Parts: sequence; structure tokens; C-alpha cells
Amino acid sequence: MTALTLAQANTIAGAALEASQKAGYKPMAVVVLDASGHLKSAQREDEASMFRVDIATGKAWAAIGMGAASRVLGQRAKDNPNFFVSLAATAQGRFLPQTGAVLIKDSQGKVLGAVGASGGTGDEDEAICIAGVVAAGLQHG
Repeated sequence: MTALTLAQANTIAGAALEASQKAGYKPMAVVVLDASGHLKSAQREDEASMFRVDIATGKAWAAIGMGAASRVLGQRAKDNPNFFVSLAATAQGRFLPQTGAVLIKDSQGKVLGAVGASGGTGDEDEAICIAGVVAAGLQHG
């Protein structure tokens, strides 16, 4: 597999939102980016805040940009806050190292993109991202 397809991205987003609904979470937004950080799919549930897509994008963009799940980035930011503030400024505010995004990988471990969610707690956001990746038959990291 060489690139994340639109069908895979839509499967990830749809399955993530389905997992959110089954768990009874608040209305969510899910954004899937390709390996270059470009938008592949974005979905926002009815009644989700207007900020949700932007936040989900920032989480996914940080993950793909740094090659790590946003949970890991949040921990790194605690140890080196000045660097992460600089990253956010350099990225014109698109970089959010907050729990709620994971990398999307193929079966060989190649990074295909990232998925981010916003609307619940960081743990809830991350859980639905993982559910979406797994539903698409891919791996997360």
C-alpha cells in the first residue's frame, strides 16, 4: 500500500463516529489527513461545536508532523514547553499536541496519515480514532 485512499479515510471517520455514538459520547468531529498532512476526510456530527473540526485537524496535523500519536506529543510538550510553543507558532496555530489523534499505518508499519477527533475527553477522542483505524483494517501508532 502506498497511500491512504479516500475510501479508507471515509471508513476511518465513519467508524470513529459510530464508535462514539455507541459509547454515548458528546457530538464529535473526526478528521483524517494523509501522510503529507493534507485533508482526506472530515466529518462533524450534528450539534458538535464549531471548533471541533479545527481542533481535530490540529491534533492530527501534530501527529503526522512529528510522527507520533498526540498523547506522546502531549507528554513531550510537558518536558519541553518552549519547543512546542515554537512549533505551534511556526505551524500558524495548526499544531495541537493534545491527546486525541493517532497515526495511521499499513501492515508493514509505513505511516499513511493520521486521524484526530475532538468533542470528548482526550481519552474518548483517542479511543474513537483507534476504532476507526482498526475498522479500516489498518494499524495505529
